[in-house]
Amino acid sequence: MRLLTIGTFARAAGLSQKALRLYDGTGLLRPAHVDPATGYRYYAEGQLAEARLVAWLRRLGMPLARITELRYLPPAEQAGAVRAFRSEREAAHAAWRELASLLVDELTRRAEPMTAPREKGTPLTLRYAAESAAGRVRPGNQDVAYADTRLLAVADGFGPLGREASSAAVGALTAGEAPAAPEGALATLRLLLDRASAAARATSDGAADAGDAGTTLTALLLAEDRLALAHIGDTRAYLLRGDSFRRLTQDHTHVAAMVGAGELTPEEAESHPQRTLLLKALTTEGGASPQFGLHEARAGDRFLLCSKGLGAAVPPWRVRTALASHAEPADAVTELMRLADAAGGPDNVACVVAHVVGGPPPTSVDAGDRQRS
Repeated sequence: MRLLTIGTFARAAGLSQKALRLYDGTGLLRPAHVDPATGYRYYAEGQLAEARLVAWLRRLGMPLARITELRYLPPAEQAGAVRAFRSEREAAHAAWRELASLLVDELTRRAEPMTAPREKGTPLTLRYAAESAAGRVRPGNQDVAYADTRLLAVADGFGPLGREASSAAVGALTAGEAPAAPEGALATLRLLLDRASAAARATSDGAADAGDAGTTLTALLLAEDRLALAHIGDTRAYLLRGDSFRRLTQDHTHVAAMVGAGELTPEEAESHPQRTLLLKALTTEGGASPQFGLHEARAGDRFLLCSKGLGAAVPPWRVRTALASHAEPADAVTELMRLADAAGGPDNVACVVAHVVGGPPPTSVDAGDRQRS
């Protein structure tokens, strides 16, 4: 076995001697021999491949603890782990870029004179309906749907205490009073960010004894003529505006990341065996943060929030038709729930429909997970 000095090994591996000493101390990369008299470290030539992998992973910004786990995996699983890390970093960068753009846009809006201010006394508000059901296959319902005149939310729990996790997340999100609309969209986005952090903590506390348990979460909060969005996991938000129907969220799943990287087609993703594998969610372990955004709201807009029990079971064109065909949110929810059931009810379903309207807030009616207004 040929031994290399720490200096020679560091140069060949693309690492610094300081880094090698750190990796020795953490157990990530031990030297092959340490001189008992001088304490000088020597490395085997055969360790270079592993050291170079560590160097590349550190250049990518992967934490040491995660590298330690990855190094024991077979090559195919190592590739999958790096792919997942890449997707997480890309999502985090996209979220950072979006928040920076939102701040620029909002400050620009403040600097521009309002050419057509909305008439006082006719603020935008939401007319809404919300419902959740177990479906035909699952033994219980771990989904939660919530709506009021300013806040919409759906959560899809998983694991032994999934219902507790989703309920805790939505409960934290709805706690307290929202600021008055004149405080503006950025204040509302800040509130939603704080509430989402509280939802993450509540999820961890609510399912602390369940091991692998957690929840997805998608929420919209109205402020003046903007809707703040918080999203993590594979629950979804859609907007129907006139003839345009589009998704406002992207699934935080393994197959969605592969589609985004061009490794799968959307059609292949629909039948992929790992299509339900989440990359991000609120869990008992913490660590993941929702994606945030701001979207314009106009009178006449129709929003849909739903769990995968609807989004993955019913084709988008049928969802769009149901939203467009009913003047009342309650009727649209009834139709969408019927469509999910007709598709076999393969999963729990959470569904929230809201119409943006002008005028005074309607009286809310709360009946647990089923709400109408």
